[in-house]
Amino acid sequence: MGCELRGLPRGFALDLPTIQRMLDRRSPVGRRLATRRRERDLLVVDRGLRAGRTTGGTFRAHVRNEDVRRSDYERLKATPRPGHADYPARVRFGPEADLSGGGVFSGRMTVGLVIAGAVCGQLLAPIGVRANAFVKAVGNVEGPERAEATPEELRLLRETNEVGALGAAPGEAMAREIEAARRAGDSVGGLIETRVSGLPVGLGEPFFDSVEAVVAHLAFSVPGVKGVEFGAGFKAARLRGSANNDPFAWEENRVITRTNQAGGILGGLTTGMPVLFRVAMKPTPSIARPQETVDLLTRRAATIRVPGRHDPCIVPRAVVVMESIALFALADLAYAGGWLR
Repeated sequence: MGCELRGLPRGFALDLPTIQRMLDRRSPVGRRLATRRRERDLLVVDRGLRAGRTTGGTFRAHVRNEDVRRSDYERLKATPRPGHADYPARVRFGPEADLSGGGVFSGRMTVGLVIAGAVCGQLLAPIGVRANAFVKAVGNVEGPERAEATPEELRLLRETNEVGALGAAPGEAMAREIEAARRAGDSVGGLIETRVSGLPVGLGEPFFDSVEAVVAHLAFSVPGVKGVEFGAGFKAARLRGSANNDPFAWEENRVITRTNQAGGILGGLTTGMPVLFRVAMKPTPSIARPQETVDLLTRRAATIRVPGRHDPCIVPRAVVVMESIALFALADLAYAGGWLR
């Protein structure tokens, strides 16, 4: 699993350990709340790098799948799993489509997004851009807002717990929610919030290539994401303009907004305030409980229990994925707009 990136500048010094650290945050190894699969996700760069610097050509990198059990999926070929893409994929691509591990619909595909985001994060770092994501909610357990927290404070709070919540206490409450779902043979979803700081004013394009459009396009490409909102998001529909508008003010010779209901974006362009967005992730569809389905061969009703080693909650491992897609999207817009060379 991996990615190819085109259009990288020539001679940029790429720090591979930084990419590996981001991959480690996504890996299930060492996580008590994750799948039992042992995927270490060790980075291998195939091309586009010479003596630690980009060549200006296509950058290609991958990780190996090391812990595969195809047999867990063979028995499900004729009985599509509820909540998965099995049924429409077989209609679209035919009965011989390889859907082992979910195939191209698997969360495993996010490995490439993390590699790409880690590269793009290094391109953006010199101009001061940083992305920090955290788990805002798991099931019905919601963490604190911490609206005034600095990027460094967000990172430190997130690292106090395995879930990636802002603080040890909410992290432990969310962990209990995940464990309860696992014990019941079930799963649970949640919310991830991402904040990107250090962005210049005016990044993006109005209309089709607005910051929201590009970020949301990538966010919805992540398996399991069912909703995206920016700033106040859906709450804005219940506010009056006087409450939703962010007042402008001067601060140390620059224009800021006193609130950030707009999520750092107006008219598709960055305002200089942190870009803030949230994604809603559905519960993992592969669960041990009995589920109703159909047998595509006999054309009869069927009941299945999904075997294998599956995350009871994919939200904690997706935190770094959300940071990655944000960095990927914003680096692409920055190059298109001439902010990076």
